[in-house]
Amino acid sequence: MRQIRLHIPQALQSGQLVELPTEVVRHVRQVLRLRDGAEVVLFDGRGGEYAAQLQDAGRAGVLAQIGEHRAIERESPLSITLLQGVARGERMDFVVQKATELGVQRIVPVMTARCVVQLGAERADRRREHWLAVAASACEQCGRNRLPLISEPLTLAAACDAAPDSLRCLLDPEAGSTLREALEARIDDGHPLRSVTLLVGPEGGLEQGEQQLALRAGFSAVRFGPRILRTETAALATIAALQCLAGDLS
Repeated sequence: MRQIRLHIPQALQSGQLVELPTEVVRHVRQVLRLRDGAEVVLFDGRGGEYAAQLQDAGRAGVLAQIGEHRAIERESPLSITLLQGVARGERMDFVVQKATELGVQRIVPVMTARCVVQLGAERADRRREHWLAVAASACEQCGRNRLPLISEPLTLAAACDAAPDSLRCLLDPEAGSTLREALEARIDDGHPLRSVTLLVGPEGGLEQGEQQLALRAGFSAVRFGPRILRTETAALATIAALQCLAGDLS
């Protein structure tokens, strides 16, 4: 039987009786059509999950009686940060959704010269809230109990400055080195591979000056296969390969 998992954006605790947020109530009643007494799993994105039982509160909404906490984690041992050039609409949603499923720890939307989408401050805040909801839904589906961090959209320079101390890879179909060679070189130098930052350009890729900026910031240009991939394909295929080579996929 399929287990129903619901993300609740507030700190949960065993023994609580909590009122579910409006958007969760709508999903429970109109999509899942769950009844009073239904058994579900709740998680707040801070680690672990809780058994819970729903209680219909009539027009007032839906309550949940929080049961035992289960310290279940499904995070990858490889910490991946994705610096993703902002793509159009559904393509960006797709990247956020699938990167979450594949275990990415942090997603940074990056505004570059060739981004088709241009975001002002107000619109950027709305898009970030939308992407957070996409990631939460993906966690409900895939079993993750920790949401990836999604930053506000940044310029390329700001994103590079904020990148964690890690192996930094810039996807470039014309690069001299492959992704595998970059990983092996890191390991051969005696550095355990625990963290990777991946930079992927938007539709049309990065301009030459942007590539040079990334290289000066410590990124290494790597190619992934002999074909030029769409931005969403490049990001997700590379993440899957990283998880196979050094993460939790085998």
